[in-house]
Amino acid sequence: EGADILDIGGESTRPGHGAVGVDEELARVVPVIAAVRAALPDTPISVDTTKPAVADAAVDAGADLINDVWGVGTDDSLARLAAARGVPLVIMHNRTKSVYDDLMGEIVADLAAAVERAVGLGVRPSDVIVDPGFGFGKTAEHNLVVLRDLAHLRRLGRPILLGASRKSTLGRVLDLPAEDRLEATIATTAIGIMGGADVVRVHDVQANVRAARLTD
Repeated sequence: EGADILDIGGESTRPGHGAVGVDEELARVVPVIAAVRAALPDTPISVDTTKPAVADAAVDAGADLINDVWGVGTDDSLARLAAARGVPLVIMHNRTKSVYDDLMGEIVADLAAAVERAVGLGVRPSDVIVDPGFGFGKTAEHNLVVLRDLAHLRRLGRPILLGASRKSTLGRVLDLPAEDRLEATIATTAIGIMGGADVVRVHDVQANVRAARLTD
């Protein structure tokens, strides 16, 4: 359907999700990545995980990119692994509590510190992608501000990834369940690209590819 990158994960990161052990996540993720790599040898694969052991095995199986939803956290294991394996790293913003005095200022500052740490550990600056963490450690109102003011992240000088597809904020605005949020997701794709997003992470690929091409 036109996807440029396939993002594969074995543990849900949505609020309230159940934890998955390392062995279970490995069993879910590694065979899928290996099969996709064999079927699509030229398609970049991203592994969405918080566990270094899973990320390491995923890279062995053919993953090209590590997507860390706790990239601004205190654990630098995935950044160290990305540096050691020479693969790009998505650093996503996240917090345990959605409390801010200056939402965009703090998101940019947290990401800037995480980028500096990753580069200091050996990740090439050109291999760092930043994600504002739409839906992570933020209220619905915060998420809408992030979408509106996404351009603030441009000051980081890194590619921006936006993942708003089907998320609960869209459902709250339109009072719709996840399976009915396609049009809302397309709107976030267009708004996000206009705000500076370089990559959009979506479920409904074809419709969003068309929206992205027109927005470009």
